[in-house]
This record gives sequence, C-alpha cells and structure tokens, in this order.
Amino acid sequence: MMKWAVVLCAMLALSECFISVPLIKGKSAREALEEKGLWEKYRKMYPFNPAAKFTQSYAIGYESMTNDADLAYYGVISIGTPPQSFEVIFDTGSSNLWVPSIYCSSAACNNHVRFNPQQSSTFQATNQPLSIQYGTGSMTGVLGYDTVSVGSIKVPHQIFGLSQTEAPFMAHMKADGILGLAYPQLAVSNAQPIFDNMVQQGLVQDYFSVYLSSNSQSGSEVIFGGFNPNHYTGTLVWIPLSSETYWQITMDSVTINGQVVACNGGCQAIVDTGTSLIIGPYSDISNMNSWVGASVSNGDATVNCNNIGSMPAVTFNINGNAFTLPASAYVRQSYYYGCRTGFSPSSSSLWILGDVFIRQYYTVFNRSNNSIGLAKAV
Repeated sequence: MMKWAVVLCAMLALSECFISVPLIKGKSAREALEEKGLWEKYRKMYPFNPAAKFTQSYAIGYESMTNDADLAYYGVISIGTPPQSFEVIFDTGSSNLWVPSIYCSSAACNNHVRFNPQQSSTFQATNQPLSIQYGTGSMTGVLGYDTVSVGSIKVPHQIFGLSQTEAPFMAHMKADGILGLAYPQLAVSNAQPIFDNMVQQGLVQDYFSVYLSSNSQSGSEVIFGGFNPNHYTGTLVWIPLSSETYWQITMDSVTINGQVVACNGGCQAIVDTGTSLIIGPYSDISNMNSWVGASVSNGDATVNCNNIGSMPAVTFNINGNAFTLPASAYVRQSYYYGCRTGFSPSSSSLWILGDVFIRQYYTVFNRSNNSIGLAKAV
C-alpha cells in the first residue's frame, strides 16, 4: 500500500505528500548511568519530575520539560547552509526546536554536536532570549532563523533555539536537542513550531504519525503528512482532543481483569512521545502496581522477571474503546536492575501516555480535526 502511495505522491502536489524520518532506538541516559554505576547517585541529585513538563508556565514565555532519563528514540535533522546535523527527540509534549550551540558553556554541551551559526550562510540572528525550564534545571539561549531539513523537507527561515546553558542531566542524554510537535500556544514567544511552518508552506498535510519499534534499534519512524498502514492492524480509532495545547484526551478509566483500578470516573491524559513511561497520580499508580504484583522501592516498581507471562494485562479505556497492554509491554527489563513496571507516579492529576503506550499503539496526530488516531501496532 505504501508503495502505491509513494507513486501517487510523485504525481501530486507536495501538499499531498508525506515525509518519513527514521528514528533510532539508542541507549537511554539511565542505561548509560547504570553501566557506570552512577544511576543511584544521579537519581538523588536530579529527581524525576514528570509533571514539571505540563505546568501552564508557557503563558509567561517558558516551556516546561522534564528530566526523563529513559528517553531512547532520536531522529536526525540538519540546520544551516551547508547543513549541520543533529540528533533530536521528536517531542509531542513541547513546541520549540532547539539544539546546542558553540556559545554553550555547560558541561552538557561538551559531548554533543553544537551548531555554529558562523558556518551557515543562511543563518539570521535575533536578540530574543530563550529559557526552557526543566524539572531539574533549565536550558537558556537565544533564538535564530535558518533553513532546517527534516527528512527530504527543507523549511526555510525556521526559528529555533541555540543553547548557551543546559541542565546537567543533558550530559547523559544521547540526543543533542528537542524538536517540539505540540501546538503553537506552548511555544516561547514568536517561535513558530516547525510542523506549523511545514503545513503553512504547503510542504505536507496537517497531520503526522509515530511508530516506535519495540524490539530493534531500527524501524521506528515519524511520518509528516502521512501514516504507514504496514505498521498497524485493523483500523484507526479517532479520539477527539479535550484541549488543543498538548495532545490531550479524556480517558474513561484504567481496568485490570474488568475491575477499575485507576482513573475512576474519568481523567485527562496527554499522549507524549517525549515521555518514556506511563505517568499518573500517586494513588492510582500505586494501586496499578499493587494489582500487577510489583514491589515499590526507591521509586521503582519491581517485579519478578519470571512472572511476566502470568501477570495481568492493563486496559486503558478511552472514548469507549479499550487499549490493552500485556505485561510484556509494560514491564521493562534491565541487565542491572531486573524487571520494573513502566508505571510511574506524579504529583499531578494529569496522566501521560508515553512510549510504553505508543509502542503498542500506532499514533496519528491530526491537526486538521484536532484528534488522535490509534491502532494496534505491529
């Protein structure tokens, strides 16, 4: 089917086409720190605060993000003329594009590629500052304009951030920067998100899709202006957004063996490629972990790896549809720390359906009618 879509794309205007960007499933910051025996020290110094990403501070010019040491999916983009390449997290939970720059004085920039505006003939500077608040620190810098290439798409005069300082935890992350894919309302002042520029310039249609491969380092992808039927079975189920800032939806309940164990009476959830785990309120997550037989210690919900085959499935009920995760999907295995669930607590009432959920359900983010399409990934 995709083969014929490619042929059709060649016969139509660019606005009818799609662009696929491969994602790399690399080693996460947590894994790198575990290998060095530094994870316990790190987690105490920089506590994981998933709720920090979704505060409403964007209204005063801040874009909140979170320290997620489990991020592992990256794509390559380039900026400038001639192009300078960067690995970035395609993040549906934020809206700004930024990369490290040669002006960055933080240790976190020393092991990342840094953009040099002096080597780009198309770069345009501004004097506009950029400040992105993390759960454990901040990134500061300035905004500039240049040509940004995503796959085969060239987006001229795209505004982006050039970092000057970065939070210490960024030193342990594989990705160089962030490419935000949420709504423009979340972006720092006047920083038009790159996807909005793509659509406004007629380069792609106004939706994109995400496939996260479970087992291999290759195969994951983001498709701008299209979706790949080879990556899912059945038909896409469309969920209307309950808010058009983040990709936010209403969840009806979370059930195990038909029993409501969390989100009783309904709750709000954000579908976020920039968060690894499934995040929920403390009481709900505690109940879920108890139901699946996990023991919680130092913030980790551990299970016996030999029990995965007999552990119950967890069902997320959304808009009258059931989206079920088997234990093999929600349990993470580590060489150093054994098996842990992918359910993590937060002080916020907001749920975050991160990569643990998206790996199981192919996701289409549709701006044309403000909805999310979900189908069982294969």
